[in-house]
Amino acid sequence: MRLIPLAVLAASLGACALPYTPPALSPVTQPAPQNAGATLPPAPMPRTNGAPVTILVSIDGFRPAYLQRGVTPNLNALAAGGVSASMRPSFPSVTFPNHWTLVTGKVPDHHGVVGNKMEDPARPGETFTMASDDPFWWNAAEPIWVTAEKAGVRTATMFWPGANVGWGGTIIPNSHGAIANATRPEDWQQFNQAVTGAQRVDAVIDWMRRPAAMRPRFVTLYFDTVDSAGHANGPQAPATTQAVADVDVQIGRLVQGLRDLDQPANLVIVADHGMAATDSARTIALDQVANAADYRPFEFGPYATLFPVTGHEAALEAALFKPHAHMTCWRKGAVPARFRYGTNPRIPPYVCLAEPGWLILKSAATDAFHGGAHGYDNRAPDMAALFIANGPAFVGGKRIVSFDNTDINPLLRDLIGLPAAPGLDGDDAPFRQVLKR
Repeated sequence: MRLIPLAVLAASLGACALPYTPPALSPVTQPAPQNAGATLPPAPMPRTNGAPVTILVSIDGFRPAYLQRGVTPNLNALAAGGVSASMRPSFPSVTFPNHWTLVTGKVPDHHGVVGNKMEDPARPGETFTMASDDPFWWNAAEPIWVTAEKAGVRTATMFWPGANVGWGGTIIPNSHGAIANATRPEDWQQFNQAVTGAQRVDAVIDWMRRPAAMRPRFVTLYFDTVDSAGHANGPQAPATTQAVADVDVQIGRLVQGLRDLDQPANLVIVADHGMAATDSARTIALDQVANAADYRPFEFGPYATLFPVTGHEAALEAALFKPHAHMTCWRKGAVPARFRYGTNPRIPPYVCLAEPGWLILKSAATDAFHGGAHGYDNRAPDMAALFIANGPAFVGGKRIVSFDNTDINPLLRDLIGLPAAPGLDGDDAPFRQVLKR
């Protein structure tokens, strides 16, 4: 995950899954990377008498179609020997809201992390950014590692948006940021993009070398490079395929490290969203749609959010609600119900959504660009996210129908041995026929 320049991004079979034969890989249209790694046999992870660890892996911005480029032997082997699907992200299909959905089981409208950038009426003058770790912004929904820690299950997070937050706590006044009454993973790392994929994997393997009493039973692992390459170059670019190949090597490194330790593991490998190609020729200048004197701009990119200037609401709505090519706008309360978005007080009063591949910009782009973006309709094919599960808990060789990412938290509860929770927006129904009981 990385911040994107404002000019580009201001901003049924599931219950009776059939045996899955993985499709033949399509020919690679660009030079194959040289470090794609050795192919693993298409078999489940090995089992020993030890208790399996559950490892949740996020490959930010990984489209399921990337598996068809011929550069992911390790991921393809895990899919062939385990369970795979194309997963629907939540709206908006951006990084922080969806990572928090994956670990809380609630849509952004309900867990409170409604964007990568937010304001809250309870904190006038403050703005949430992707560097914000004040628990105030995160406390509306409990992440899986907090649930696990409360149940006596030791956890460790090798990066995950929000995993560095002292969840449930409050900042102590005049303490330079100290947090009171917080729960964190027993082991956690502050995100730093300079930490390489190999270093991240090695940290997880080192945790697995600990004595059983100190070994975490639930772990997260996060990779950001595929998303960064997709933004900078577009999803079809050779550089993005190279990033896909590179992260596949790290998945192979993780699997081999676990095998070397004879440590059984249930791997749940996900993405937060997909990626769509963008171009400076497909942009909408919002200040050419509405009078800039009528609104305060907030978010821009695949979707835009706006605050009206007091007394200018009627003029702004007259401009926004006209038919527009490649863009639709709503009052937050009128956002279509299928998006499950629009009731949270942190969502600005007006939301505009571009067609996939189009960008809503504050004003007209002055420079030509090509790249990639996400944040579109969560049902758009380009926004689909990766899902692969493999390990002793899963029936091998299963392809299941697409499901919502709110179902990941209930799945993790099953794997860790935590009870189902009331009030979640998802459940474990998509996985009941592929989990061994």
